Amino acid sequence: MVFTPQQERCPPLIKPLNIIVTTYFLTNRCVLLTALLCLSACTVGPEYRRPLSTVPTDFKEIKGWTQAQPRDAQLPEDWWVLFNDPYLTTLERQVAASNLSIAEAEARYAQAQALVQSATSAYSPLLSTTAMTNRFRAASGQSVAVSGVRNLFGGLISVAWEPDLWGSVKKQVEANATTAQASAATVQALRLSAQALLAQNYFLLRKIDAHIALLTETIARYEKTLTIIQNRYRAGVAAKTDSIQAETQLESVRARLIDSGIQRQQCEHAIALLMGKPPSALSIPRQARVTPVPSIPVMLPSQLLERRPDIAAAERLTAAANAQIGVAKAAYYPKVNLSASRGSQSTELSSLFTTAATYWALGPAALALPLFDGGARSAQLTAAVNSFKGNVAAYRNTVLTSFVEVEDYLTELHLLAQETEVQKKAVTSAHNAVDLMMNQYNAGTVSYLNVMTAQTTALTNEETAVELHGRQLLAAVQLVKALGGGWDATTLPTQDKVGGKVNWQQFLPVPLIQK
Repeated sequence: MVFTPQQERCPPLIKPLNIIVTTYFLTNRCVLLTALLCLSACTVGPEYRRPLSTVPTDFKEIKGWTQAQPRDAQLPEDWWVLFNDPYLTTLERQVAASNLSIAEAEARYAQAQALVQSATSAYSPLLSTTAMTNRFRAASGQSVAVSGVRNLFGGLISVAWEPDLWGSVKKQVEANATTAQASAATVQALRLSAQALLAQNYFLLRKIDAHIALLTETIARYEKTLTIIQNRYRAGVAAKTDSIQAETQLESVRARLIDSGIQRQQCEHAIALLMGKPPSALSIPRQARVTPVPSIPVMLPSQLLERRPDIAAAERLTAAANAQIGVAKAAYYPKVNLSASRGSQSTELSSLFTTAATYWALGPAALALPLFDGGARSAQLTAAVNSFKGNVAAYRNTVLTSFVEVEDYLTELHLLAQETEVQKKAVTSAHNAVDLMMNQYNAGTVSYLNVMTAQTTALTNEETAVELHGRQLLAAVQLVKALGGGWDATTLPTQDKVGGKVNWQQFLPVPLIQK
């Protein structure tokens, strides 16, 4: 959206007449009151419209691929249940309650709500009271009614109000409310990010578990082979080098098994951090079960704008920047301050509120119009306009990035599924080659080096198969995150409710809020 004067609610023609009309109305209080009520409906600044973005009709990488169907299904709020892993579900439910990054974001949101209430308070008049005491002695040589030392007590209640003639307060409330909405969306974005990161670390840990199980099984096979070769060596059938090579191969796999344990502990520590716990408080048992890759329902690209909390946050920040343009423009208009007071004075404190002399005052009523400020208002307006343009660009970039992420993970899941099928054939072929080489070695037609080569090839292909399955699970989690994880923009609080509940304690003259 481009900022133009034609988008203002207050017509441009009224600007040069404001000073003349307001000055004339100051001579007639009744007419002035009517004028204030009429002018209070005039709000300067551009109307907000959501910035336009290029939205494709469909995702390119979903064509010819039915895994993400049906379209009418939506991601559930507890999206991790798609993976059908009870232990993952147990961990995920603890993240929202104890993750410290989410707690920080929730505190920021509560702060933004308080700022909405603070901005709304500017609609109300300011009521204050003053208590005074004065003890003095009249100057000598003067004729006074009462000589000597005298006391004077007084009390004063005053009210002051600045009408929101040009919508400055309204625009500031709007800016703070949309910023609070963006903060609420940020909470959801961080919650989704923490949940997705936990799932990624969890499946990375389970991939390591599968790798550990593979290495353990391989060690058992290699130990059996080493025993056979050592028996053949003692019988004079095999060479000493065959026994040494088999032992070297066995110890190498044992070392890799230990290294896998290091990676597993690091994943466990990362999960503990996401849950807001020290590493010592979490111990995840090993699991040999292989988690199947679920079918992820994919929405239309146009629906993605309402499903991703980061897009909602960027859009709300754009709306807040638009409202700040109105605040900056309102600074060019005159400000009217109205005030009234009533008080009493007495020489005796006991009679201050009984027989004391009372007085009252209407005013002063002041109209202030800044004439020269060294270009400060112009600079603030320019900064507000450019801030809006920057937020528009950031919003469009967030939208574009979301489409790219979905396409990336659709592609990755699609091709990984094909690669996994091919890799299964490679694993089967490698095992057949090991059996063939072992038979030929027992027959004395090939050396043990051929057997080792075949075994190494088989282990490498099995590790690749484990790696591919782990990458599929990680890509599935990332696709869920790219789709918004079951979140919906309709859950954001509306502008009239984003300020939260107002407590009567907020209106007390003393603070009751505790840390």
